[in-house]
Amino acid sequence: MVEGKNIHKQYDDLEVLKGVDLKIEKGEIVTILGASGAGKTTLLQILGSLDKPTVGDVFINETNISSLRGNQLARFRNEHIGFVFQFHQLLPEFTALENCMLPGLIAHRSEKESKERALKLLNYLGLSDRLEHKPTHMSGGEKQRVAVARALVNDPLVVFADEPSGNLDSKNQDELMDLFVDLRKQFDQTFVIVTHDQHLANKADRTIHIVDGRIVD
Repeated sequence: MVEGKNIHKQYDDLEVLKGVDLKIEKGEIVTILGASGAGKTTLLQILGSLDKPTVGDVFINETNISSLRGNQLARFRNEHIGFVFQFHQLLPEFTALENCMLPGLIAHRSEKESKERALKLLNYLGLSDRLEHKPTHMSGGEKQRVAVARALVNDPLVVFADEPSGNLDSKNQDELMDLFVDLRKQFDQTFVIVTHDQHLANKADRTIHIVDGRIVD
């Protein structure tokens, strides 16, 4: 469902990715594990359409996203890809509910439909008493669950998560990974997660190890 073919990424004389091939099936939870500087975040950004490879192609559900440009790429990303970042990236002036609704509104769904979907997800994630709270009045774990709900609100084909537990304590780290497993069971959701934490990687269906810009297993 997600496939990368011969992905290279070079910045001037620095070659970060050196011919990466991978395939991720629908409903899988896959972690990308590697040391700092190994290229794992660069790979995630390319797979998630936030960056383009110097050489190679990325396919999501048989669409070659490497060939999309401008509004076409933005539309595909909004409708079919979800993101969860280490530092949440919630808008501080908006409530949990408003943050979660935003991708639906950007996709030109009605306010009613966007709100209903956001409420369903936030309630499912145990945040029914935090709907009107702004990020400054939520714990780190709560903010990350709002970010997960926001990533899911447009029912994406795949969710990409970049060190999503890196800013959480060990209890919330375990709860977040268990949440991903529950969401896969409930919604058949596909997750691709960058981490440097072997403990979290052990909970995934499969781990891809990347060393010096190459997959080593």
